[in-house]
Amino acid sequence: MRSALEIVLIFLASSVAVVWLARKAKLPPLLGYLFAGILIGPFGFGWVPDSKEARYLAEFGVVFLMFSIGLEFSLPKLKAMRSTLFGLGLAQVALSIGVAVGAALLLGLGWKTGIALGAALAMSSTAIVVKLLAERRELETPHGRDILGVLLFQDLAVVPILILIPALEAPPEELLFRIGLALLKATAVLVLLLTFGQKIMRAWFHLVAKRQSSELFMLNLLLVALGLAWVTEEVGLSLALGAFVAGMLISETEYRHQVEEDIKAFRDVLLGLFFVGIGMLLNLQIVWDHIGLVLFLAVVPVLGKFALVAGLGRLFRRETGVSVRTALGLAQAGEFGFVILNLSGDANLIDEHLMPLVLAAMILSMIAAPFIIMHGEKIVARVTRSAWVEDDLTLHDIVTRTIRVKKHVIIAGYGRHGQALARMLKTHQVDSIALDLEPDRIREANAAGENVAYGDASRRETLMAAGLARAAAVVVSYADTEAALRILDHVRTLRPGLPVIVRTHDETGIEALLQAGASEVVADAFENSLMLASHALLLVGVAGQQVVRSVRDARESRYGLLRGFFSTSAEDDDKSVLLTHLHSIVLKEGAAALGSALPATELLALGATVVSVRFAKLTVGGVGDQPLAVGDVVVLKGLPAALAKAEQRLLKG
Repeated sequence: MRSALEIVLIFLASSVAVVWLARKAKLPPLLGYLFAGILIGPFGFGWVPDSKEARYLAEFGVVFLMFSIGLEFSLPKLKAMRSTLFGLGLAQVALSIGVAVGAALLLGLGWKTGIALGAALAMSSTAIVVKLLAERRELETPHGRDILGVLLFQDLAVVPILILIPALEAPPEELLFRIGLALLKATAVLVLLLTFGQKIMRAWFHLVAKRQSSELFMLNLLLVALGLAWVTEEVGLSLALGAFVAGMLISETEYRHQVEEDIKAFRDVLLGLFFVGIGMLLNLQIVWDHIGLVLFLAVVPVLGKFALVAGLGRLFRRETGVSVRTALGLAQAGEFGFVILNLSGDANLIDEHLMPLVLAAMILSMIAAPFIIMHGEKIVARVTRSAWVEDDLTLHDIVTRTIRVKKHVIIAGYGRHGQALARMLKTHQVDSIALDLEPDRIREANAAGENVAYGDASRRETLMAAGLARAAAVVVSYADTEAALRILDHVRTLRPGLPVIVRTHDETGIEALLQAGASEVVADAFENSLMLASHALLLVGVAGQQVVRSVRDARESRYGLLRGFFSTSAEDDDKSVLLTHLHSIVLKEGAAALGSALPATELLALGATVVSVRFAKLTVGGVGDQPLAVGDVVVLKGLPAALAKAEQRLLKG
């Protein structure tokens, strides 16, 4: 019999090795944890026996996962996502359980088994799917938002399921009483905790935070999460339910974001140990002996769930492509499915011979999930051609809006910042087209006469349809670094030298954006700090003129395009020769620089810095090696004397 320390060390050593291999193969680490469990478990090398200690250790991963999910369940968030949560999400879980109950009755397994299996199979993997969507930069796409909404409802549905499953163990004559008693206990505990717990929690965390000790704060966090989990277990409910309630109580306090950061490392590591524990339960010999049945149990639920979610997506008026992509992301089994399955096994709701087969089938579906999602576009193309038709219609709408305009600005995102930009451009008679993915916003904007189209600006085809070849600039108005990098990659390939301005929340990612080709990156945090500083200086008595000058100097030191100005002869005076100017040079017939790459190094030696290059024709290649042609515009920055020498070099050699 191994000690608890030996079990932990084996868990950790095997996890490090297998997760390293999974990372190297670019697979989700949770799959590595599953394989680690298979290897070290009683049905693998047998290093860790199937003991109560090992299972209890693995269960802590679910506790912290439920705790972190509880942190996400704020009332404003639920209200914002209510249509997806209680529409698509509720329909998916309810119909999955209903179909499973019907199948169980037909096979003679009983309705209790049907509920248990349906509830387990209705769950999808939050950990795997969200990780993959984040890596593929698809969290903010239409199907990404639908997937997140359904996953959130599934997590919420786990709470009543965890209460219902143990009550179903009762004999028929006591069933209603047991269910009623479980619901009464849960209601009493939840009412007490949610009524009085929030005030107590806020006061207690405030008391702990006043000590200004990160060690004390972390100890208190573990005490609250595990303490409430113990309370709910003592009254006959589950550990996970108490952890979920603890997260909900903290979510309404001002300490939520700090708690999320502190718990992240614990949650990921312990969730990994949970998957190790799940892998340990897989009996490879049983799988091999019943390989046909296991594959049947793996494939049929996945296909059934795919068809159900895709059909519901169309019923809820999602585009075909969005519905199919959402279904692909939700078709596999999930981590809470294992929790429900184990709970059902403890309650004798699932036959002991059927349990390992269902478990193996669920694990196989999760192993297949990354490959299904990674090849989702090919599957979409094979399953339905109407998705391509819808894409064509979307692109056609964008083309019709831009076909007669040139030197316009493409605005990625039509939120508050995008709308303000569009209005300012309109004031200065500059054409623009905004691309957005919110149908309601687009409908209202078009009704008001604005030029807004439905489209994902991070897609190459959408940018081309928006007239990238004729555009004067691209502005990414939403603060999404990953999406901005995709846009910059497309622009750099299709229109090298086209100015692209990107918005971010803070300074992180600025260097990557600039290296990717952004002309300028505007950080909300920087601009906010300037406004705070200017108001503070005015209120303490600093002269307004000095404040304006300080703000201007700060902006000029931060933004390259503001470190000079385009001047006219009327503005030139004796002082202007000491100021940095911007100067545009249009290359005409006979210019010395035509046909060769931009001599940026030579110009810099003369004292002139290249700010940007506007190519007259659609070409491919980088600014550094693209031959200059008639009509190209080179924007330089420097002192007047240096600019004169640089112009002489470009035009006359």
